Amino acid sequence: HCSIDIFISSGINAEYGGITQVAAQTGHKVCLVDLDSNILEQSTARINKSLSRVAKKKFGEGADGAKEFVESTMGAISTATSAAEVIGETDLVIEAIVENLSVKHRLFKELDSIAPQNVIFASNTSSLGIGEIAEVTTRKDRFGGLHFFNPVPVMKLLEVIKTDDTSAETLASLLAFGKAMGKVTVECSDTPGFIVNRLLVPMMSEAVKMLERGVASAKDIDTAMKLGAGHPMGPFQLADYVGLDTTLFIMNGWHEKFPEVEMFTPPEGLRKLVEEGKLGAKSGEGFYKY
Repeated sequence: HCSIDIFISSGINAEYGGITQVAAQTGHKVCLVDLDSNILEQSTARINKSLSRVAKKKFGEGADGAKEFVESTMGAISTATSAAEVIGETDLVIEAIVENLSVKHRLFKELDSIAPQNVIFASNTSSLGIGEIAEVTTRKDRFGGLHFFNPVPVMKLLEVIKTDDTSAETLASLLAFGKAMGKVTVECSDTPGFIVNRLLVPMMSEAVKMLERGVASAKDIDTAMKLGAGHPMGPFQLADYVGLDTTLFIMNGWHEKFPEVEMFTPPEGLRKLVEEGKLGAKSGEGFYKY
């Protein structure tokens, strides 16, 4: 049985609130930590709104059940502006801050110095190496990756990442935690992009290169992959949904690390759109107009 009862997620991105919500919904006590109390307020308001939607689906018109569900779930979530206040009673720390190695290093170095020995550290990074992030800590055996997918309340998958140093016990705890959250877990070693992004990002890149070569239109490539390969979204629609800046950021990181791997070379067309501020659905235009 997974004994992880309280965990902290620090920082802000789309996944941050989703992880918190699902953990609280599955009976975990969660503390959200961010230096900025405004961000904490916005996050809890968003979670509350999302839970109300879940409750409506779950209970239909049963107002009492819905109200109790939202209240009890929100009751499992607390917030703090300093990790030091709460880390003493935590089993697991999940980091979901900006994808920048030196910023993550700063955070984990500080947490490592104040966290009790038994606390497991995990990162929700999608583009950086777990081993690289863990380097600055003295608990490399109690460090792993928990890569959730957006939107977290809907997407069933959780990639659980082990480094060469992650202990079998830590891995078992992370897998048990994922299952306790109602996720389907897959185990993966610490490699660029883990499983999903390692296959998806080069596919998006190749799709852009096909477009540049005049092989087919973006719309036709998307239709072909949806109907021919059973993908719910074609590569261009997916890139627009993820954000072209995010996609390019991941590719640039891999390309810098492995310049000899042609598959990791970002396509010109993607760079150009990002330079023009066309970032996908969030900016109103990417490969498609929204």
